[in-house]
Amino acid sequence: MTVKRSSAAGVCWTLLMGCVFAAHAMTFEVMDGNSTCIKADLNTSFSITYNTTNGTSAARFALPSSAAVDKGSSCGGAGVPPELLVSFGAGHALTLLFSSDGRLYHVANISLQYNLSDTSTFPQSSGTGLVTVMTNATKISARLNSTYRCVSSVSISLSTEVNITFSDVRMEAYMSGANRSRDESVCSADQPITTAAPTQPPRTTTAPSPVPPPAPERGNYTLTNRNGTACLLALMGLQLNITHRSKFLNQTISEVVNLQPNRTTASGSCAPSVATLVLTEDLTNLTFTFTLNSTTQKFYLGAVSVSAFWPDMTDRFAEGNGSLNLLQCSVGRSYMCSAEQTLSIVPSFSINTFRLQLQPFNVTAGRFSAVEECRVDQENMLIPIIVGVALAGLVLIVLIAYLIGRKRTHAGYQTI
Repeated sequence: MTVKRSSAAGVCWTLLMGCVFAAHAMTFEVMDGNSTCIKADLNTSFSITYNTTNGTSAARFALPSSAAVDKGSSCGGAGVPPELLVSFGAGHALTLLFSSDGRLYHVANISLQYNLSDTSTFPQSSGTGLVTVMTNATKISARLNSTYRCVSSVSISLSTEVNITFSDVRMEAYMSGANRSRDESVCSADQPITTAAPTQPPRTTTAPSPVPPPAPERGNYTLTNRNGTACLLALMGLQLNITHRSKFLNQTISEVVNLQPNRTTASGSCAPSVATLVLTEDLTNLTFTFTLNSTTQKFYLGAVSVSAFWPDMTDRFAEGNGSLNLLQCSVGRSYMCSAEQTLSIVPSFSINTFRLQLQPFNVTAGRFSAVEECRVDQENMLIPIIVGVALAGLVLIVLIAYLIGRKRTHAGYQTI
């Protein structure tokens, strides 16, 4: 991983009675080989309240010209999100963690590490050592393949004691080329404010009809025991349906998002009667709990929970249901359902499955056992058989009618 910092300017780092600074945007660049994945122009200032020997004090300072991209920065990949880590001063660091849902990318998390032992920045501090604060409520998002632009000053609170102010920001993550896109996603603070004429009646707006995404890719998820042998196998495409409050439209919407296998990691555990599969993609966590009934010798999906914080959500969405009885199958077999089916978890959350095959118990040699098909697949197989039998019967009836008619025709003629 290559990290790069270019053009930086700024004055003021510490003052006991406060800090007056005229900072300018600094450019930070994260590269993977010769490819740039994150490029950010940031004008950043900090305000930190800390305890002193005589009470409290406030340290106010700008990101110094010595700030540099740390080697902990990453372009991500294999379930790891891109990350910009900027280190400065005596042990201080600012981190921007990115995520994407395939349509938008956003700063999913901002964290600040500051060192109270740095007496030049925190004079007379009664505390020592490193302090880390963070927040998920960043409200920084942009369309993929576009540059996020926000000239206005925007303050973000990381805690009751720590505030960060960004201005003159031009930033892009998940870049496809060396230069930032000319297409810009402008922050709300930079957008003009329009007011309706007072004589016009209020207008009611409705959310546009959502365009469903294409069928999701089929993921291959495997859990192993401590000895390295497979204990749970799952092949499936997953589509999440969540009803939530939209921060962009300021109303409740239903959003459908595909789980992307190439960015999803699988974890969990296997036990004789309970198996848990946890799928994680950026800020989405999906947990399946399978239960084995020793009396009926069948297993089923007994619980599902989800935690998600998508770019359009006002708050983190968390729901679950622990009293389900779905995807029943005989022990020693694998459950298969090639057709699309919907698993209703709670009124505000459901899952669409595609080309599903799973076996959470009694996996042998790392392979699926004999298949037990879902009712939908069985019905789909019966329909063409029934149609074929009906057509064959119709042809047989026509043939018999033809032969009877032909026999009667011959019987009507007598030899003279």
